[in-house]
Amino acid sequence: MVTRDKDYGGLVFVNRLGAGVILLRLKPETLQSAHERLALVLKKYTAEELADAFVVVEPGQHRFRKLR
Repeated sequence: MVTRDKDYGGLVFVNRLGAGVILLRLKPETLQSAHERLALVLKKYTAEELADAFVVVEPGQHRFRKLR
């Protein structure tokens, strides 16, 4: 799931619900940049890696955390 909703962090880490979340922490005016950052993340990790991870995409960087 790709989202901008920060509440998913609580659902995944506190309530242990779900996995495979990519959180975009980018401002709406950087839509092209968001697409570029997301494309880099999707190229770097396999579908299997992303299915069990929580990834935060921010301007100029991303954080990848395995959940299991």
